[in-house]
Amino acid sequence: MNPEINRKLRMGLIGGGGAAFIGKVHAISATLDNRSRLCAGALSSDPQRSREYAPLFGIREDRAYGNFQELLAGELKLDEKDRIDFVSIATPNHTHAEIAQAALKAGFHVVCDKPMTNKVESARELVKTVEETGKIFALTHNYTGYPMVRQAREIIGAGEIGDILAIRSSYIQGWLTTFDSTVPAARGVWKSDPTKAGSGSLGDIGTHAYNLLRFVTGLTVNKIAATTESFHPTRAIDDYGLIQMRMDNGALGLITYSQMSHGRLNDFTLEIDGTKGSLQWRQEDPNQLVLRRQGASTEIMHRHPAGDYMHELAKASTRIPGGHPEGFYEAFANIYRATFDDMAKNIATGFNPGINTLYPNVYDGLEGVRFIERVQASSDSDNRWLDF
Repeated sequence: MNPEINRKLRMGLIGGGGAAFIGKVHAISATLDNRSRLCAGALSSDPQRSREYAPLFGIREDRAYGNFQELLAGELKLDEKDRIDFVSIATPNHTHAEIAQAALKAGFHVVCDKPMTNKVESARELVKTVEETGKIFALTHNYTGYPMVRQAREIIGAGEIGDILAIRSSYIQGWLTTFDSTVPAARGVWKSDPTKAGSGSLGDIGTHAYNLLRFVTGLTVNKIAATTESFHPTRAIDDYGLIQMRMDNGALGLITYSQMSHGRLNDFTLEIDGTKGSLQWRQEDPNQLVLRRQGASTEIMHRHPAGDYMHELAKASTRIPGGHPEGFYEAFANIYRATFDDMAKNIATGFNPGINTLYPNVYDGLEGVRFIERVQASSDSDNRWLDF
């Protein structure tokens, strides 16, 4: 239970029905720690399907809505003790801003898929609305929820690998190699439409690579240069990119992203070189963190809540004993857990977390949209270096 309000938070899910992947992830992750319950939903842009999907999520008929406008209006008609506390937005990119704006102005907290919006202007408007309403806004860059990612952050913060010299963030997939955008697909058709997706693989996975390196190192980007390509024969939107960065401390940064690399599943890695050591984390083996020092044996740290080498934040981000793997859902749930902490405080006292939160917030969302815009601008100008 939430200590500040002594009850479960009530959730409304927008999008994510049918064959969609991420809606089910939200529903499972938000309720994993028994701190919230899914009460209402508008699960599809088709009103009939939206209501048909509701029973699959355990949503009662009277709380199954045809669209997000109906959901917000219907919930506001309920007594405050019954209506939802927050909405989770699991819809295509181009709809995020409108839905989030409406939900915030209706008085609900928001958890939103990334990227936050398709345009920098609409992202800035969302920042303004969050500040004006005082509501909690979280963005689901879920990889920041992995315990060993948080361990890496604490190691760097404690100075254990010295000053950071360089960062390499690589996110490689292969599913587009066999994808035919001319054939109707069960889900994700909008991702091939530039007007709806805003960007291709850059927004889908490149933003994760950028957000993770920022979360772990705490460094900001001063300058950026990028090349993006579309290698897919029937999909006119980026699917491969190389991004160079100069960080605020002078460190070098490099992001490689691809969804056109044969045989790669979800190969997301982060490597950080420091003056005293280096770190490596890999998403497909998320319960390990590798620490290397020249002339010393390689140290492989395993996620273990009782390990003496574990920092407190990493320990607090685990649920089960060492040797019992935790993965994608648990990391996603850690984003919800931190968000729920602030929601509960906000409901009880009007607490405002400000710009620094453990979960990705609206300011991180704005930075992610600016990252997309700068990468596209640099690529369009023949890889020219641009101020970030």
